[in-house]
Amino acid sequence: MAEQIDTLSVDESQMTLMEHLVELRWRLMWVVSAIAVGTILGLILTVSKIPYIEFNLLEFISSPLADYGRKLQALGPTDTILIALKVSFTAGTVLAIPIIAYQIIGFVAPGLYPHEKRALYLMLPGMLVLFVIGAAFAFFVMLPVAVGFLQSFLSTVIEQQWAVDRYIALVTRIVFWIGLSFEMPLVITVLARLGFVEGQTLLKFWRHAVVVIAIVAAIITPTIDPVNMAIVMAPLFVLYMLSVGMAFLVYRPRE
Repeated sequence: MAEQIDTLSVDESQMTLMEHLVELRWRLMWVVSAIAVGTILGLILTVSKIPYIEFNLLEFISSPLADYGRKLQALGPTDTILIALKVSFTAGTVLAIPIIAYQIIGFVAPGLYPHEKRALYLMLPGMLVLFVIGAAFAFFVMLPVAVGFLQSFLSTVIEQQWAVDRYIALVTRIVFWIGLSFEMPLVITVLARLGFVEGQTLLKFWRHAVVVIAIVAAIITPTIDPVNMAIVMAPLFVLYMLSVGMAFLVYRPRE
């Protein structure tokens, strides 16, 4: 009986191609609007300070370098404007992530069974929390170590003067990919709950996972020293083993 109800629910949610295109247009409008509003807020935070708390987004991003008494360098006359726009757009996209994720889930939900829809909607808050935790870990733990190593490497021979665009690109890459990596336990848990992966299989391939994690850490890490590699690899491996444990707990064979 439950299977019949699920089948009816999916059949009732079927839409024509034109209806899908109309829905896609509205959802894209929501996404673009959310990014635009977030970008405006990000621009305000970038070019000015919030009263009373004296917070400036660009100063906050450059704080790991400022701890070493360094300031970012603009090499072109329009670099400061372009960087302000890039930082604002990045901040706007991050602020719009909840709406973007909600619109994506809402678009694919009509093709899912009710229990699959519930799993996706319940996953949304956890995705946001884990991304924030991962981004905070990258910025407050990984980045200071990386900046310290890069500042001291050959410092007696070469004076370190960093271009603002390259520094922002470095920070964005580290924070984004580490934040995304912290989504692993939640994604694996949902896939296991839906019957797509099982803990036994994940545990069997843990050696392969270590190799993949090492490759990912080498791509993310801006330095070649083993300390930074270990700082990246250790939490990623812990997250993988946590994912394996969650898969063992919640796995259900897919009918």
